Amino acid sequence: MLMQHDPFRDLDRLTRQVFGTVARPASMPLDAWRDGDEFVVELDLPGIDPGKLDIDVERNVLTIRAERLSRMPDAANSVASERAWGVFSRQLVLGDSLDTEHVDADYTAGVLRLRIPIAERAKPRKIDVSRGDAITQHESTSISA
Repeated sequence: MLMQHDPFRDLDRLTRQVFGTVARPASMPLDAWRDGDEFVVELDLPGIDPGKLDIDVERNVLTIRAERLSRMPDAANSVASERAWGVFSRQLVLGDSLDTEHVDADYTAGVLRLRIPIAERAKPRKIDVSRGDAITQHESTSISA
């Protein structure tokens, strides 16, 4: 296989890896949605060793760090190198309505799924209304006296 070396192609590839494109962000593309009493986030992290995946929560900031190592031997003569490798990081600012103490994480088939429960204090709740019978009885006692 013969490929012509184009330095601008290499610069374009490097720029896309660092800054990403509109269609393909450089750092962990994600989808997020609310599912009942949970907030769900899925991030694409193909080829990541689960031991190289780190998730922390500090206050309301969730940080995901992942490292993908290059499998190409150092002595190899590269023909194409389009897959990004190295350390990736993404931070999500979570609202106060989420329970960051009970985040559940699952990594299957290159997709990291985070399930974050909605905090009890943020769930809609019914407020009981008391009847005004006590006021009516008091008024009727005052009138008859």
